[in-house]
Amino acid sequence: MATSTKYIFVTGGVTSSLGKGIIAASLAKLLQAQGYRTTIQKLDPYINVDPGTLNPYEHGECYVTDDGAETDLDLGHYERFLNVPTSQANNVTTGRIYQSVIEKERRGEFLGKTVQVIPHITDEIKHRIQILDNAGDYDIVITEIGGTVGDIESLPYIEAVRQLKWDLGENNAIVIHLTLIPYLSAAGELKTKPTQHSVKTLMESGVQADVLVCRTEHELPEDLRSKLAKFCNVREEAIIQSIDASTIYDVPNLMLDEGLDTVVLKKLGLNSDTPNLTQWNEFLSRHKNPKSEVTIGLIGKYVELQDSYKSILEAFIHSGAENEVSVNVESIHSEYLNANNVKFKLSHLDGILVAPGFGERGIEGKIDAIKYVRENNIPFLGICLGMQMAVIEFSRNVLGLTDANSTEMVHETSHPVIDLMEEQKSITDKGGTMRLGAWSCSIKDGSIVKDVYKQSTIEERHRHRYEFNNDYKQQIEAAGMLATGLNPDTDLVEIVEIPSHSWFVGVQYHPEYKSTVANPHPLFVAFVKAAQNYKKNEKNVTMARS
Repeated sequence: MATSTKYIFVTGGVTSSLGKGIIAASLAKLLQAQGYRTTIQKLDPYINVDPGTLNPYEHGECYVTDDGAETDLDLGHYERFLNVPTSQANNVTTGRIYQSVIEKERRGEFLGKTVQVIPHITDEIKHRIQILDNAGDYDIVITEIGGTVGDIESLPYIEAVRQLKWDLGENNAIVIHLTLIPYLSAAGELKTKPTQHSVKTLMESGVQADVLVCRTEHELPEDLRSKLAKFCNVREEAIIQSIDASTIYDVPNLMLDEGLDTVVLKKLGLNSDTPNLTQWNEFLSRHKNPKSEVTIGLIGKYVELQDSYKSILEAFIHSGAENEVSVNVESIHSEYLNANNVKFKLSHLDGILVAPGFGERGIEGKIDAIKYVRENNIPFLGICLGMQMAVIEFSRNVLGLTDANSTEMVHETSHPVIDLMEEQKSITDKGGTMRLGAWSCSIKDGSIVKDVYKQSTIEERHRHRYEFNNDYKQQIEAAGMLATGLNPDTDLVEIVEIPSHSWFVGVQYHPEYKSTVANPHPLFVAFVKAAQNYKKNEKNVTMARS
């Protein structure tokens, strides 16, 4: 099979959560910085069709692409590193693979043959890997395979890789295997045996690793690298150390120092050059050398697991660097917030973000927090459910509609200021049926967000079912909360703000999904700037009083 596109497969062994996504994104960054058109995809072994119905505690954040795909959070890393949008084709699950094969069988496409894992499931996997470059837009496609080798659910993916390496021919596909080199403190030694067994397990499936990336807490000595090379059939220059880093944004430079890009390009028969990481390193310099700091409260109900708000946390890193400020994010569980303790828990903060979410748990705490923020002029950003809670709080405490609520929480509320979208009312299936992906928004002149975006029309990504109820729009606006962003086709409210407040913005969409190293999201940049100004002004007031 002749091909001009090169394929890199990233597998993992020993344990999960070693950082395959970060290694894949870092390598992609180095290749992109040398002029190679590069993209990444994630193959997830779980049987869910997509992460959209998974609990955040189970799988972390569900990331959403422009075309409305609900995907694995690793796609967020891909976009943040490469500054290139991903799509439905960049994330494939076992559920989607089997769903496609079964639909083909029902249509009679297999002509009555017995449908089996080999060749039908593996053929579908191979098709999904290669369809990403159907138009020939990429020089290199990096495919990250979720899970670890030896897992039953991963076997069809490993077999598909084995077949593809054969199909594509020499120098057109390589395998990078990420493993762990544990340090036993009792023995005072780094141990290679887990990696040896992991490579052996991969070889039992017919796949030889071309490059070993070894996660470690300590430097790998030369004799250990030599031992790994001999026992794992990998050249010594292809034994790559991946030592713990202070930030994920250090990893591209660490991989550059280790020569990962050089080894990979050599094995693919491609020329290597010095990557242009000027912009990346300027960002790193600003991130690591802030001139000041602010503390922003992140109020949500999944704060025990930071992966649930991964894109928000990364957006604060991007926007902090842009403002040359360190953003200290203080996670606050909304379920434990109330009118009695809200001042104690929030008064020291320079800004507050009320996070997205679903369901009624913890919403009263969010409402109490927003009331405190609004009354004390603290910069506020509400995202999705956070924006809806701001509308409810304003309706209750300014309009006097004391039972105002969302029909998601109280179906029979007499004042449904947030209500189910009309087209959602007949939907019973939960997966992939929300308002998803990029939608247009027209911004009103003279608004905070018009000053933020510097344009009249924007496109942002959505993931929700419930909306601002336009039956209350005139009443709410007359009281001082303005709808400053509207969808031009449906007239649905996308943005609310309070002009009399220092900086109070709620958005129905998810700006965090579009923040990257190269392009920090302007809304986060402006919010962090508002927090800086608030801290500076409050400090001056305090000093004047003393």
